[in-house]
Amino acid sequence: MTNPDPLRVTRLIARDFRNHADLDLAVGRRFVALVGENGAGKTNILEALSLFAPGRGLRRADFSVMAREGGAGGFAVSLSLEGPSGDHRIGTAWEPPRSRDERGGRLCRIDGATAPSPTAFAEQVRVVWLTPDLDALFRGPAGDRRRFLDRLVLAVDAGHGARVNAMERALRSRNRLLEERPDDGPWLDAVEREVAELAVAVALARRETVERLDSLILATRDAASPFPWAGVRLEGDIDDLVAVWPAVDAEDRYRATLRQNRFRDRAAGRTLAGPQASDLVVRHGPKDVPAATASTGEQKALLIGLVLAHARLVTGMSGLAPLVLLDEVAAHLDPRRRAGLFDALEALPGQVWMTGADPVLFGELGGRADVVQVAEGSIRA
Repeated sequence: MTNPDPLRVTRLIARDFRNHADLDLAVGRRFVALVGENGAGKTNILEALSLFAPGRGLRRADFSVMAREGGAGGFAVSLSLEGPSGDHRIGTAWEPPRSRDERGGRLCRIDGATAPSPTAFAEQVRVVWLTPDLDALFRGPAGDRRRFLDRLVLAVDAGHGARVNAMERALRSRNRLLEERPDDGPWLDAVEREVAELAVAVALARRETVERLDSLILATRDAASPFPWAGVRLEGDIDDLVAVWPAVDAEDRYRATLRQNRFRDRAAGRTLAGPQASDLVVRHGPKDVPAATASTGEQKALLIGLVLAHARLVTGMSGLAPLVLLDEVAAHLDPRRRAGLFDALEALPGQVWMTGADPVLFGELGGRADVVQVAEGSIRA
């Protein structure tokens, strides 16, 4: 494991972001607790931080929705970072379209220089998070778990999002071609070759992350922890392929599957086999039962343990201790598990940002936390 760089956010500035017209927050400790009533803007601050990970942030919202109502139409967010490698400043902004024929544009800057995309932020900071909408992850549809899995992969492989997007575009092209020109064999062959290359690349990236995460969990599991360890694996036809065959052979075999399934996929209106049909299978390790059959409290604890393990994996693979964003996590834990959570977070080298309605929830952190009161888009330390 490489030595992590304990990079921390020391200042967050947001202009016209959600309900924050002019936010300027300076912090210095490893723990930052954002407290206030529901709707005050606590989660919005976490979302602003999450924009420095690849993608659209923890809510997966359109950038136009993030711009403050009554503002100029766009928004800007910047972070000051401090660590052993020096101080850095990174920023991102969204500008609204100037006409109906244009799309809004996103800007990214690192130390005053323009960055090509948010992927470049991975050289400065990594971000992981847990939000209340993930509480039903184990009971929900497989698509939710695939999105969760891709977020895990993105935290260690910033290029994964581009591959997934390219694969989805290629699959849409194939589906459209099957509908409109099902007899165009040469064109279908060409599209399926592209689909196969991208699909295998996506499946391999997912497999590497899942295997590394599962190995880390097994090596560090603690029977006394209030957060039970999870067993994780991938389930799907293409996942079985890449587990057995080299990439080139897996591409050939998946391409043959696509060719054989053209009639079936045309009737279904979509491609049925591939990474878009994979599932992340999670088991409650100590009980050796599917996570979906565990109690609600056990599922919550299992999910927290999984996210904490992922933060350790990111540290080991990237050499950067990630920012950990926890939205309304402590409020739903009993005192024993809340104390266990703070102990587990203390063991992580990265900075932790948490939200909660009641400052009492963070009393056990004592002077280790910057406690920030958030009210109607304003803050008070």
